[in-house]
Amino acid sequence: VQLQASGGGLVQAGGSLRLSCEVSGLSLRHYAIAWYHQAPGKEREGVSCISAAGTTEYADSVKGRFAISRDNAKNMGYLQMNSLKPTDTGVYSCAAELARCDHLLTLYIRPGNWGRGTLVTVSS
Repeated sequence: VQLQASGGGLVQAGGSLRLSCEVSGLSLRHYAIAWYHQAPGKEREGVSCISAAGTTEYADSVKGRFAISRDNAKNMGYLQMNSLKPTDTGVYSCAAELARCDHLLTLYIRPGNWGRGTLVTVSS
């Protein structure tokens, strides 16, 4: 299984980015997709998750600003990031697991494959 996150970049505070997660080696339709954020010098934390059924969950820090989605036909996951803040800066990575979203977001279940992340830098 391979996961590749993309779409990061440099953006001013208040701006938007759309991240993509390309998954290969499995049929994504049965898997939950989760996004994680690792700020410089900090531990990785769960940001958002979408279940196989399409139910979404978000960390409190991004509720109302981020939107997660998926396209099973393309084996892709997405994270729309709006109203970005400097605290959103860091590496974003994605995971696809047969697990509950609450377990993935809290890292009660740690994904076995994070894939290559994408760097988001939000300037003030």
